[in-house]
Amino acid sequence: MSETVLDVRNLQVQFITDEKVITAAQGISFKLEQGQTLGIVGESGSGKSITSLALMGLVPSPGIVSGGEIWFKHEAPEVDLLKLSQDQMLQYRGGKIAMVFQEPMSALNPVYTCGFQLVEAILRHQKVSKIAAQSIALSLLQEVKLLPRDEELAAKAISHNPALRQNKRKLAQEVAAEKQALLDRYPHQLSGGQLQRVTIAMAISCNPAVLIADEPTTALDVTVQATILDLLRELSLSRQMAMIFITHDLGLVAEIADSIAVMYQGKIVECGLVESVFSQPQHPYTKGLLACRPNMEVRSQYLLTVADFMSIKSTTMGNVEIEEKSPPPPPEVTPEALQQRLTHLLAQNPLLDVRDLQVGFRQAGAFGQTKRYFMAVKGVSFQVYPGETLGLVGESGCGKTTLGRTLLRLIAPISGSVMFDGQNVATIGGHALQKLRQEMQIIFQNPFSSLDPRLKIGDAIVEPLVIHGRGNSDRHRRKIAGELLERVGLDPGLLNRYPHEFSGGQRQRICIARALALRPKFIICDESVSSLDVSVQAQVLNLLKELQQEFNLTYIFISHDLNVVKFMSDRILVMNQGQIVEQGAAESIYRSPQQEYTRRLIASIPTGEKRPRSRDLF
Repeated sequence: MSETVLDVRNLQVQFITDEKVITAAQGISFKLEQGQTLGIVGESGSGKSITSLALMGLVPSPGIVSGGEIWFKHEAPEVDLLKLSQDQMLQYRGGKIAMVFQEPMSALNPVYTCGFQLVEAILRHQKVSKIAAQSIALSLLQEVKLLPRDEELAAKAISHNPALRQNKRKLAQEVAAEKQALLDRYPHQLSGGQLQRVTIAMAISCNPAVLIADEPTTALDVTVQATILDLLRELSLSRQMAMIFITHDLGLVAEIADSIAVMYQGKIVECGLVESVFSQPQHPYTKGLLACRPNMEVRSQYLLTVADFMSIKSTTMGNVEIEEKSPPPPPEVTPEALQQRLTHLLAQNPLLDVRDLQVGFRQAGAFGQTKRYFMAVKGVSFQVYPGETLGLVGESGCGKTTLGRTLLRLIAPISGSVMFDGQNVATIGGHALQKLRQEMQIIFQNPFSSLDPRLKIGDAIVEPLVIHGRGNSDRHRRKIAGELLERVGLDPGLLNRYPHEFSGGQRQRICIARALALRPKFIICDESVSSLDVSVQAQVLNLLKELQQEFNLTYIFISHDLNVVKFMSDRILVMNQGQIVEQGAAESIYRSPQQEYTRRLIASIPTGEKRPRSRDLF
C-alpha cells in the first residue's frame, strides 16, 4: 500500500454560463500522505470549497471538472476518480473519502433523528444488520465524545439511584435507555458543537482514508471550536487518517495541520510545512492573511489588510499581475495611553445605565398557561460611557444577544431599568420610544439576512430617514445615502443595486451606513464581523474605529471572539449563563483574568502556533 493516499494533479474546475466561463480552480496540485493533515487556506471565492467538492465528485451545475487528475492510492488498484462513472464514484464518496461540511444544521435533515441518519450512513457503506449498525453508531458517538462511555453512564445512573448498584440488569437497562435517548434526538435538540460531532461521527463511520473538513468550526464558539479541533486531531492520529482542513483563518490551521496550501483566485500561491510558511511567508497574500488578525499581545491603532501587502493590476492580455508592497507596522497603543483614555471615559456621566435587568422567555404548560420562565438575563447591571467601546463576550446561549436586543427594547424585560440619556427604555413606549430609538441602532450578525433582497440598497439606507421624518426631500435623502456609502468605502453610484450584487463585506458596510443614517449616539454591534473573512473583518473593524472617532459613537461590541473584542474594546464584560461573571479594562481581563470561565475562553483562542502531535510526519 502506498503512503500517498491522494495525488491531485493540475485540477481545473470551470463554471460555464451563456455569458462567460469562470475558472474557479486552476492548476491545483498536491499530495496527501497517510495520517497527514493538509490545511487549505484562503478567503471566500478563493476556490477552497470547490476544490474539495471536486475531490468528492460533487461540483454543482453548471460547474464541471475540465481538466486534471485525482488519483486515489490508498488501495490497489490505484484509480483516477475523475474517470469513474457516478455509480462507481458512490463506492468512494462517503466510504473512502468523507466530508464534514461547514454548517452542521444544514448538513443534517431536520425531519429525521440524528440516530436514524447516522445508522443510514453506516448501512449504506457497510454490510451489517440494523442492530449492528446501531451498535456501531453508539460507539462512534462515544468516540467523538458526544456520548459518555458506558462506565461513565453507569456511574451517573448509580449516583442518581444508588439501588442500581445491586441490580446489574436494571443498571444495564438504564445505560441502554440513556444511549437510545441520544439516538432519538432531532437536530434542533442539539447545540452547534454537538451537531458537528454528529456529522464527524457520520463522516468517520466507514473508516475513510481521507476526511475533508470544510470550515468545520466557523459557526462555533472559541471553546467549542477548540474541542472540535482537538477531536479532529485525535481522530487523525488514532485512525491514521489523512485529512484536508479548509479554513480562512491561518491561526486555526496552524494548530491542526502539518502542511499548508494557500489559495488565491483559484490557484495555490504558496504551500509548504506549517512552520516554514508561518515563519517565512513568501507570497504577499499569505503575509496579508497573517497580518489581518488582531495580535493579543500588542494593541495596534489599526489592522493591516491584504490590500496593504499587494496590489492587483490587469494586463492588456486580460491576465492579473500582483505587485507586492511592504507596509510599515501599525503604531502601537501604549498601556499609558490606554489607561489615560479609560480614565477620561469613566470621568463622564454614563450614556447607558443598566440596573438589575432580568429577561425571561415564557415556557407554556398545560392548556397554554405559563409553566415557568426561562431566564436568559439574570440581574445584570453595568454602565456604558460616551465614546466608549464596551466588549461583551461569552459562549452561545450565555445571553449576549438577548441583552443587546433588550437594551433597544426589541425584547421586553421582566424587571430592571435601562436608563439611556436620562430615559428608561424599559418602561417608555409609543412615540417616546420611537424618538429615542433614533439615538440607538444595531448592526446584526448576518449581512445577508439584514437587508431586504427586494429593496435596492439606496432605499434600504433611506428608509430610516423616511420613517423618522429626516431630510428635506427625496433628493436630499438620496444625497445623504450617497454620502454615507462613500464614507463606508463604497461608490455612491451603487445606490440602485440590489443586495445580491454585493459581497458579504460590502453588505456589512451597507448595514453600517444604514445604522449611521440617523446619526445615532449609540450602536450595538452584534457579532457584526463573525461571518466575514479575516481580511474583510480587518477592514470593517478599522472602519468602525474610524467612524467612532469621526461621529463620537458609543459601541457595545458583542462577540465570542476575544481577539476581536480586545482589539476594539476599552472595557470587557464576560457573560456566562445570563450573568456577568467578570468585568474590567480590556487589557486586565486578558492579562489577569479572575474567573475560571474567562481563563477557559482565553485559553481557547487560536494562537497561530502549531500544537505538538504525537507523531511527526516530517
